[in-house]
Amino acid sequence: MAFYLDLEKTGSTPRILIDEEKKYMKIEGESYHENVIEFFRVITDWLENHFEAVCDGFVFDCEMVYFNSSTAKLLLNMLLHMDDCAEDGKIITVNWIATADNDIMIECGEDFSEDLRNVKFNLVVGN
Repeated sequence: MAFYLDLEKTGSTPRILIDEEKKYMKIEGESYHENVIEFFRVITDWLENHFEAVCDGFVFDCEMVYFNSSTAKLLLNMLLHMDDCAEDGKIITVNWIATADNDIMIECGEDFSEDLRNVKFNLVVGN
């Protein structure tokens, strides 16, 4: 059975959608939860334990408005894990989506993309 998760956003946590069957994940909103590691554990566990076995390709849309430094570290680790999987032949696309007036998110996307060699990384800047 394919993994599926759809968590609604709260005041301090983002919306998270993982649809393994459709080979798609999206994170959107803000993340400044007190315990980021625990909040994101279901995602990191899925990435580390199931992602490699079931996915030959994958799209990850990240549309964050704001996140704290703990979330930034966690997101980078997730992206690096995806990059390692892409090195093994998986086709992984990351769409880093930001509005034109959110310089911080644009800069984060640019910084993260510099650490990735194997995923297709698209910085999508809109209105």
